[in-house]
Amino acid sequence: MTKKVIGQRIKRTEDPRLLTGRALFVDDVQIPGMLHVAFLRSDYAHARLNSIDVSAARQRPGVVAVYTAEDLGSDWKHAPALVSPPPTIKEIEFYSRTQVPLVKDKVRHAGEPLAMVVAESRYIAEDALEDIMVDLEPLPAVVDMEQALEPGAPLIHEDLESNLAAHLTQKKGDYEEARAQADLVIGRRIVIDRCVAGAMENRGIVANWDSKGQQLTLWDTTQAPIPVRNGLAAMFGLLAHQVRVIAPFVGGGFGPKIMMYYPEEVLLTWATLKLGRPLKWIEDRRENFFATTMERSQVHDAEMALTKEGRILGIKHSFLHDTGAYDPYGLTIPLNTQSHSMGSYDVPNYYSDMKVVFTNRTIVTPVRGAGRPQGIFLAERLLDLAAKELGIDPVEIRRRNLIPPDAFPYHQVIIDQAFSELIFDSGNYQATLEKAAALIGYEKFVKEEQPRLRAEGKHVGIGIVSFVETTGVGPYEGARVTVETDGRVSVATGVGTQGQGHFTSFAQIVAEQLGVDVRDVRMVTGDTAEFHWGTGTFASRGSVVAANAIRAAAVSVRKKILRQASKALNTPEEELELEDGHVRVADLPEQSISLGELAVLANPLRGAVEPGTEPGLEATDYFGPQYGATANGAHAMIVEVDPETMMIDIKRYVAVEDCGTVLNPLILDGQVHGGV
Repeated sequence: MTKKVIGQRIKRTEDPRLLTGRALFVDDVQIPGMLHVAFLRSDYAHARLNSIDVSAARQRPGVVAVYTAEDLGSDWKHAPALVSPPPTIKEIEFYSRTQVPLVKDKVRHAGEPLAMVVAESRYIAEDALEDIMVDLEPLPAVVDMEQALEPGAPLIHEDLESNLAAHLTQKKGDYEEARAQADLVIGRRIVIDRCVAGAMENRGIVANWDSKGQQLTLWDTTQAPIPVRNGLAAMFGLLAHQVRVIAPFVGGGFGPKIMMYYPEEVLLTWATLKLGRPLKWIEDRRENFFATTMERSQVHDAEMALTKEGRILGIKHSFLHDTGAYDPYGLTIPLNTQSHSMGSYDVPNYYSDMKVVFTNRTIVTPVRGAGRPQGIFLAERLLDLAAKELGIDPVEIRRRNLIPPDAFPYHQVIIDQAFSELIFDSGNYQATLEKAAALIGYEKFVKEEQPRLRAEGKHVGIGIVSFVETTGVGPYEGARVTVETDGRVSVATGVGTQGQGHFTSFAQIVAEQLGVDVRDVRMVTGDTAEFHWGTGTFASRGSVVAANAIRAAAVSVRKKILRQASKALNTPEEELELEDGHVRVADLPEQSISLGELAVLANPLRGAVEPGTEPGLEATDYFGPQYGATANGAHAMIVEVDPETMMIDIKRYVAVEDCGTVLNPLILDGQVHGGV
C-alpha cells in the first residue's frame, strides 16, 4: 500500500540551499563580459520633456552605451495591454493606456525612466547618470482622484477628454426597493490609501543574447516567466522557442512581480540584442518605491440597508479606483473589489458603480489580494456600524447573514475579474467564525475582561471579521513528471516560486503517487526551457491549479509504472504496490523491481516499442478549474489603545482558515504566520 505523504509535516527540501547561500537568485547570475545597467528616472510626477543631452555620459570612461527614447527608433512603442475590458458587459467605458520603455514626450509618474546607461560596472553606470542633462518643464501633478475627474483638471493622457480610465456598473436584485423597506440604512465614506509590496528582494534582470546560437536567455524576478517569454518573443520578432526565461528563487513576489512588461524587461532585451553582450540590472530600494507597481488607493461612498433584526437587505457603493499613470492590468483590481464587497454574506440586492481614474502616481497592479481586501473591509466595516446602531452583538449579526453551507455553489450574479459569473464553490463560513470567537475567548472577554479593564481606565476592544477570497483561478497550469533511470523523479511546471514551499509540497504529491521519498523528487519551476505552457504564480493558485496538474501527470506515470511492472513481474497490476522506490507483489514482497530498472525497460535501445504505447516513464498533463476555489476564514483581535499617543498594542490575535486538504501542515503554519 502506498505510504501517506500528503498531510505530513515534512521539512522544506529547498531550505538547505536557501539557508546556506547556495540558492540561485537573479543577482547571483554572473556571465563573462557582462555589462551593468542603470536608469535615469524622473523626480517629477508630471513634466514635459523638452530635451535630453547624453553626450557627456557617453564620453565617460567605462560607459558602453547610453540610450534615450529616440535611440529606440521603431522599437519604441507602448507595451501591450495585459487585460482587456470585460466582453460580457455591454455598457462599459474603458480607455487602455499602457506604459512606454523610455519617456519621449512627457513624464506621467515619478520614477518613469528617461535614459538607460550601459557600463562596465554599476558604479560607472550610476556616475554617468549625473552627466545627463535633462530639461523637464514641471506640470501640475494630479494625485487626488476626485480632483482628477473635475472639469479642467490637467490631463494625464492628452488624447483623452478626461482622466477617466474606466466606468462600470454592476448590480443584482433591486437595491433601491430594498432600501425603501429597510429599518436602518447605515452609510460611510471609506478611504483606503496606497501601499507598496516591499519584497525582500527587489526586481532584477539578466539578459543575454547568444548571436551564434540565436538564443535569448532572461533571468527575471517574475511571477510569470512563460507569459514574459511569449511577450518578449512577439515584441522582438523571435520564436517563443528562441527565448528562455528563468525565474529562479525569488525573494518575495506579492503581485508586483507579475506585472508585464516592465520597461526594464523590454529595454534590457532590446539592448542585449543590439550589443550582443549580457546585461544585468538590479533594482535598488529607492527605485522600488516608485518604479515598481503598487496598489490599494480607493474612495468608497457606501451604504448598507438592514432590517431591525440585523438582516442585510442590500449594499450599495460608488467608488473611485486609482490606476496610476497607466492601466496595463485593465479592471482586474477594481473588479475584485466590486465582487468582494458583499463579503461572506447572503446579500440579495447589490449595486456598485466603479470609476477608474488616471493619476500622476505609480502604476497600479495587484498587491497582496488584488482589490479583494478593500471589498471585504467595506462589508465588515458597515456590518460593525450596523451592529452598534441596532444593539446587536457583532458576532451575532454576522451569524444571521453568513451564506449557509447548503447554499453552495453560491451564485453572486455579477462578474469577477475572470469576466465570468462570480461563484463561491463551497464553504462553512459559520464554522470558521465560531472557531475564531472561541479561540480568542470572545464571550469571556466581552462579559468579564473588557468591563474590568475599562473600569481600570484601559481602552481595550475586540474585533472579529469573516472574509472570502476567490483563489485558484484559471485558466490552467501544466506539469511533466519523469522517472529517471536511477529511480529518482524529475518534475517540471511553469509556475515560479517566491517562498511558498512549492519544492516540498509539489514533491509530496508526486512522492505519494509513485511511492518514492520526497527527497528523491527533483522540482524545476519557472524555467521556460523545462516547461513551455502555463500562466504564473498569483491568486493563491499554486496548490489549486499547478498541484492538480502535477497530480494528474503523476497518476499517469503511476499507471505506466504498473503496466511495465506487471509485464516484468508477470503479475496483474491490481496485485502490485509502489513503496520505497520499488514495485512489489503485494503478498510476495520479495518479488520486486526498482523504478530505475523499469525506466530502463521503458526506454529500450533495441527492438520496437509496442504499438499504442510511449517510451519512458513520463507524462505531461494540465489542469484548469471550472471556476476559482473560494477561500474563507475569520480573524479576531484584542487591542489596547493609548488615547494620548494613539499607539495600538495587540494583546491577542487569532486567525482561522478553512484550508481544505492540507498538503503540508508545517508549511501551512509558516504561511499563516507570514500572512499575519
